[in-house]
Amino acid sequence: MAIKLNDRFLGGFVGEHELSAMDDAVKAAHSKLWNKTGLGNDFLGWVDLPVDYDKDEFVRIKAAAEKIKKSCDVLIVIGIGGSYLGARAAIEFCKSPYYNNLKKDTPDIYFAGCNISAQATEELLSICEGKDVCLNVISKSGTTTEPAIAFRIFRDMLVKKYGPDCIKDRVFITTDRKKGTLKAFADEMGCETFVVPDDCGGRYSVLTAVGLLPIAVAGISIDDMMAGAAAAREAFKDCDLANNDCLKYAAYRNILHNKGKKTEILVDYEPCMTMMNEWWKQLYGESEGKDNKGLFPASVVFTTDLHSLGQYIQEGERLMFETILSIKDTGSTVVVPNDEANVDGLNFLTGKTLEFINSMAYKGAAVAHNDGGVPAMVLELDTRTAYDFGYMVYFFEMACGISGYILGVNPFNQPGVEAYKKNMFALLGKPGYEDAKAALEARISE
Repeated sequence: MAIKLNDRFLGGFVGEHELSAMDDAVKAAHSKLWNKTGLGNDFLGWVDLPVDYDKDEFVRIKAAAEKIKKSCDVLIVIGIGGSYLGARAAIEFCKSPYYNNLKKDTPDIYFAGCNISAQATEELLSICEGKDVCLNVISKSGTTTEPAIAFRIFRDMLVKKYGPDCIKDRVFITTDRKKGTLKAFADEMGCETFVVPDDCGGRYSVLTAVGLLPIAVAGISIDDMMAGAAAAREAFKDCDLANNDCLKYAAYRNILHNKGKKTEILVDYEPCMTMMNEWWKQLYGESEGKDNKGLFPASVVFTTDLHSLGQYIQEGERLMFETILSIKDTGSTVVVPNDEANVDGLNFLTGKTLEFINSMAYKGAAVAHNDGGVPAMVLELDTRTAYDFGYMVYFFEMACGISGYILGVNPFNQPGVEAYKKNMFALLGKPGYEDAKAALEARISE
């Protein structure tokens, strides 16, 4: 088992009878997912994806990754939300947050189209100067504003650098199987294309070509990653709450929510988890935050954030609980050296590893927050391999679907994300938004 749930810090907050009382609701939600009978059931392709994916495309992904490795120094991945978060999370988790600075035989990988920042775009263009560059553009429609702008800018850079014929060899497109402006562009230019599946929403798409191509370019085994997800799928087919930690996690979240907890904080102690936190926040925020319901997903990286948000967690309003992700073996060992002068008074740590010290910080903080009235679950992860990543992704996806159905929402749509887009289009003068533009400008000028 790659992930084990430890509930020792829920004592005094959740009784055993409360977990048992969730059994019927959990089984009903589990049945809706596996039988595809619940809300949003046309977006449940991720449930069977680890064992039922396009094997031919999988081979093409690995071949394209090898081609990219040989032809460029820098790969720019253009996408937003689920079109970039999963891949970036995987690279930082399996490799390092410093991946681009490591000695390696794979290209540097940067992400664009996930903001509209002139500064970030200009700096990335500067990084590309004097280097061979490829693009992986990820968008279902090809018209999402942020990635579409980025693609226009970086495509222009490629054409100026290599000439117009370079597009077919240096641009790899992940988009709709049959339709959309990006698909039409790819067909016209002769670019190699990969599919954003119709039955996997963006935040559930990391184990499709959306995430797998840049992950493979980073030299991470996508075979191992899919094997981890497949193992998780097999483990979570069991609807017995007592023997399924994924279902327990979903049940505990709902119990705490029903007790008035409004915020779930994902806690980890390794910087390699920072982007995984961001992926997790999108997964749960977009899936549960609707109909005026849902936990607010937040995250911290300790011990760093113990020196900032730690104060609020310890003594602020009692509105949150923690989900602590503990990696047992990070694959690194650093020992604290001795200092003859002991100028910092830390010689009591001489000979101890940073891993041991970090684990004591985790235990000390968990007990302190518990004493301060903050319940916590601990998700214990064995290591930080591609297999573990695949397992963890499926764990959180399955728990999210279960949680959403228990909450009574459709976990697989996101109607609210369109509101800001309509206002932005109107203010930018997009044709067809003239009346809205006038009304918005009047409100802004008041």
